Amino acid sequence: MDRTKGGVPLLSLDAVVIDTETTGLDPRKARVVDLAAARLSGGKLLIDHSFRQLLRPGSESIPVTATRIHGIDDAAVAESPPFVDVWSRFKALLDQKVVIGHTIGFDLAVLKRECDLAGLQWSRPRTLDTRLLAEIVAPELAGYSLEKLAAWLDIDAVDRHSALGDAVATARIFLALVPKLRECGIRTVAEAERACGALSRQLDHEARIGWIEAVEAPARIDAEQVKRVDSYPYRHRNRDIMRTPPLFVATNATVSDALARMMRENVSSLYVSDPETGMDGVKAAEAGVITERDVLRAIDGLGAGALELPVSRIMSWPLVSVAADAFVYRAIGRMSRLNTRHLGVVDETGRVVGALSARDLLRPQAAEGILLGDEIDAAPDARALSAAWGKLPPLAESLLGEGLSGRDVAKVISSELCALSRQAAVIAEGLMREGGQGGPPSPYALVVLGSAGRGESLLAMDQDNAVIFERGEPGGTEDRWFAAFGAHVADLLHEAGVPYCKGGVMARNEAWRGSIATWRNRIDHWISRSNPSDLLSVDIFFDLRAVHGDGGLALAVRRAAFDAAVGQVAFAKLLVEGIDTPASLKFLGGIRTEAGRIDLKRAGLFGLVAAARALAIRYGIEARSTPARLAGIKACTNASESDIDALEEAHGVFLDLILAQQIDDVHHGMPPSNAVAIKQLTAREYHRLRAGLEAVTAIDVLTRDLLFND
Repeated sequence: MDRTKGGVPLLSLDAVVIDTETTGLDPRKARVVDLAAARLSGGKLLIDHSFRQLLRPGSESIPVTATRIHGIDDAAVAESPPFVDVWSRFKALLDQKVVIGHTIGFDLAVLKRECDLAGLQWSRPRTLDTRLLAEIVAPELAGYSLEKLAAWLDIDAVDRHSALGDAVATARIFLALVPKLRECGIRTVAEAERACGALSRQLDHEARIGWIEAVEAPARIDAEQVKRVDSYPYRHRNRDIMRTPPLFVATNATVSDALARMMRENVSSLYVSDPETGMDGVKAAEAGVITERDVLRAIDGLGAGALELPVSRIMSWPLVSVAADAFVYRAIGRMSRLNTRHLGVVDETGRVVGALSARDLLRPQAAEGILLGDEIDAAPDARALSAAWGKLPPLAESLLGEGLSGRDVAKVISSELCALSRQAAVIAEGLMREGGQGGPPSPYALVVLGSAGRGESLLAMDQDNAVIFERGEPGGTEDRWFAAFGAHVADLLHEAGVPYCKGGVMARNEAWRGSIATWRNRIDHWISRSNPSDLLSVDIFFDLRAVHGDGGLALAVRRAAFDAAVGQVAFAKLLVEGIDTPASLKFLGGIRTEAGRIDLKRAGLFGLVAAARALAIRYGIEARSTPARLAGIKACTNASESDIDALEEAHGVFLDLILAQQIDDVHHGMPPSNAVAIKQLTAREYHRLRAGLEAVTAIDVLTRDLLFND
């Protein structure tokens, strides 16, 4: 089975739910007489894609005791095919799917026996068992039979003891268990496998009566070759390859004029803008595009007279765009999804700053290696968001395997977290309208904070977001709308796989939304504080990045924050004063661990990131990423270049090791952790880690010296 399925969210799982009816209850003797499968796709039951087949159990007669249960007798299967004639078709349904069943260890055992009797090759699929999953979420239940679980979950189980009826009931039980599992901290296939493996009493009982183990431990599942990807689209951003400046033509220009301009400039498209708006600073929503193909289609349909038409008659509108800071794979995915060959490239405010065409993007084999394209931006609900989000762990593993650094992979993860937050906002706006609350009452921007804003997110992230709206008072009409909107965003992200922020840094909470005036007042309040406890989570506000709405509002507030904070030594000092970085090195140079692991976020990243941020605020360095901030500090202070370089190197080492550990955690059914297992490190990795930890031991002194340096 595909090892990468371990990281797939249960919410959006593609799976097959199976059931068998047999001649008896002893798997060492029973034969299959009824075989069925129900399909789950994207976390939804597809009744129309079900499979059912009655089977003739060789020369054996069906015992009366079995017939009393499932109603199938010898006459019912007299004209049915034997197992050997059906197996290849049934096996194809299971191919590369997680297989779910209720007490599935019995089904696996009888299917294996049938294969052995027929001389067919047997290989067990990756499996989950609803009986075990139910015990995880409700250990107090009196029993876990299909009937009892259906009654507990208020599911109507029909056609009991027919294979298809029981498979459908099991599928519905599984779907009902998913949100309950999520509340227990179990979100992925591997996490469910690991939790099931802890139910040793039930598993031991099943083994004693001859069942196959219902759920294998994730670490024992054979891994396929990690999928190779072309890393180019994940290493380069659209701004690196776009054509600039973007070429515009007025809406009243003739098609002939536009065609002549294309030939003169050697391009296949031009953007179109209203002459009254001008050709500079045009927003994508206000622009169109005319292409060579548009011209050819017009001539084919209208003849030569089409050349005298205004371009507004044949242009496409509005201009489909992609962010300049987005990675190239985003543009490839968007072109593929929308079946277009031309994209505008926009800045943070939505203004067109460049152009991309298919020939700019699709270098040889680039599209074939795209594991994650534009799915998030097309997602209509939380399940679709979850399905796209579940591709991140295997993508991260593939990119590391292609030689990208943890820092570069973190940029991709952060880009996807921004996209996920943006699409959650789009869906949330729709939910507000459906609920009768209307659209946004004021222009606004949804922003992400912390590691997502810095481009340094790994796989163990939670939500950090805020809303900035143009006008409105706290508790007023606008604020109440954005409170409900923020709640929708938080719920969507949580369901998709990004948990609620434990510190409450979410736009649904009053402290993290407000008008421009409200945010300016907050910033002034922060600057005037004298106690570190008054500034909890405030520092990550300076990492903010707009992901949806009016980016200009976000830029204005971020600019106001930096203007107010630059040179404020006391404020910058408070931002780092409460940081507690534990001693990570022993007296003789060894690395301190707890249960064989070291929490590199707490022991390394946290203090380093906070110090770089505080010093950037102190000196007015508006860069977001930690390496860029360190470079700015080196450029504008008298800090030792070697000390800053050592910190920059340490930052990369910490990201490399944490990300590799998180990928391993996901495979083993554990939530991704920031705690790195020391014994798994190579000698070189251990040496790099120790050097990184040595570099951060001096960060307190370095920060203090630079804060008070005139």
